[in-house]
Amino acid sequence: MILLTGAAGKTGLALTRALTAVGQPVRAFVRTPQQASAAQASGATETFLGDLLNPDDLNRAAEGARALYLICPNVHPQEVQIGRLAIAAARHAGLELIAYHSVLHPQIQAMPHHWQKMQVEAALIESGLPFLILQPCAYMQNILHQKETILASGTLEVPCSLETRHSLVHLEDVAIAAARLLTSPVYLNGSYELAGPQALNHHEIAALLAQTWGQPITPRQLTASEWQAAHLSLPAYARDTLLAMFAHYDQHGFTGSPAVLQAILGRAPTPLANAASP
Repeated sequence: MILLTGAAGKTGLALTRALTAVGQPVRAFVRTPQQASAAQASGATETFLGDLLNPDDLNRAAEGARALYLICPNVHPQEVQIGRLAIAAARHAGLELIAYHSVLHPQIQAMPHHWQKMQVEAALIESGLPFLILQPCAYMQNILHQKETILASGTLEVPCSLETRHSLVHLEDVAIAAARLLTSPVYLNGSYELAGPQALNHHEIAALLAQTWGQPITPRQLTASEWQAAHLSLPAYARDTLLAMFAHYDQHGFTGSPAVLQAILGRAPTPLANAASP
């Protein structure tokens, strides 16, 4: 049994599908009954309702599990604390391993949520527990899930520079890779960068989507003010952190090598055109 936190998010649901496809039962750690239903629909064998900041919940959820796969809530201001509590729960339950869903290039302090993940990685490495660290690039699905909006407007709106490059990765590739890492001891105690096969700027992304979807698409960079106005419901920490990330992307993009993901999958990672195909 693998205890999976963040099980109702897009990553958690994809990972649940990938794990159950290879015969690995999943105990989904979620916050609400609605999230539990979503996790069960993706194949979770068990569900556990709890709070990642409650050590008793984590300890009880980990009982009888083989491994813990930690996905923290997106851009959470207490990710380091959550990571330490998860490590303590894994130790308390005597788990075989703990896997952490980090991010590509976590060492960059200019992106605060990356830097938090770096601190969790350090705590995990120093814990003495068998571990896995997954460092995925941004998902293709972050764009592809906007397909209807993009086609209706004919515009791909992004909150960062149109010129810098991004090695977008297919979420399902990441999930399949995670399932393989979790089920083979050869990968233990390693960190794995998971990047897509193409480093594209947003002009190229828009052109590729236009060709695939058969409609002209123009990329447009949102100003910081425009993006903030559309995301007023986000907590201040999340808004500020994401704006810092976009500013870093403006200067440096977000790219990595596909070599590690290709080696784990045993094939080339999925290109954007394939992922976008109807």
